[in-house]
Amino acid sequence: MCSDTIFLKKVLSVLLVLFLTPFVYGQNNISETEVKSFHIQGSIWLLQGAGGNVTLQIGDDGVLVVDTQYSEIAPKILEEINNLAPGKIIRYVINTHAHQDHTGGNQIIKAAGRSFAIGAGTRDSEETFGTGADVIAHENTMLTMATANPEIPFELWPTEVFIGEQYDFFFNGEAVLMFYFGPAHTNGDIIVYFRGSEVISAGDLYVSGSYPFIDQSNFGHINGIIDALNSIIRIAVPRHNQEGGTLIVSGHGRIADEADIVEYRDMITIIRDRVQHFINQGMSLDEILEADISRDYDGRYGNGFVSPDSFISAIYNGLTQ
Repeated sequence: MCSDTIFLKKVLSVLLVLFLTPFVYGQNNISETEVKSFHIQGSIWLLQGAGGNVTLQIGDDGVLVVDTQYSEIAPKILEEINNLAPGKIIRYVINTHAHQDHTGGNQIIKAAGRSFAIGAGTRDSEETFGTGADVIAHENTMLTMATANPEIPFELWPTEVFIGEQYDFFFNGEAVLMFYFGPAHTNGDIIVYFRGSEVISAGDLYVSGSYPFIDQSNFGHINGIIDALNSIIRIAVPRHNQEGGTLIVSGHGRIADEADIVEYRDMITIIRDRVQHFINQGMSLDEILEADISRDYDGRYGNGFVSPDSFISAIYNGLTQ
């Protein structure tokens, strides 16, 4: 089955009737944007509004939020959370990376929740709760926010960071696992895997319908994105005929499954290898851009936030530095 047929089939699927959120790091009238919710499977929901996709886990222990979009739309996100989980308290916020369209609402979402106090003997007593939800991210995400220029307010920073490749805990009856793969989209990207629900929140390591943005100012690198996508493929298990099964929430755009990630990984790897080939031939960046080496993919991926030339330039810079 050709890639265009697979793409069309998924767009028409009931599970994947989700349209692209504008892939922007700043936009006008954010506060006027409508927030929509979609149940994915298990205990996991998707919220789409302005900025990056928000993933929710809802259960008896409370609510876990992955990414918080912009501060201007955070009140609407809270309103939708209350509609989906009336009376339940936000316990955790997880940031997949430091960009504003994924972390701008941290302060508002955090303040609306309550953490579990350290050393609490029970989760049923109000006396065991701390102030505000815990905000978790990789250490590099916190360092990026701490050294940003212009300055990012301290209230938006993570309250808890992990160092290394993995961090996990048990919440709402399932394991929640966070994996770090090194510099990729930025130097602090993680994925969040909800093992019981079989859903992965991928952040901007996967963006449907667009070439990936390699943030060179924050040490992003093409090889890290490929490593992360390969890891998602290793985790994901399809249900039938390579469709369904483990579902992946993109940083921007529609829900995907393993087959989508394989196609995206293959596309990125092929273009990376073409760039490397021409580097080995001694060609300059201008010569590689002139060769139009991504033309067979531009129709599908070249009209998003990242232009073909920007994508190829970022690959070239990463491979030659």
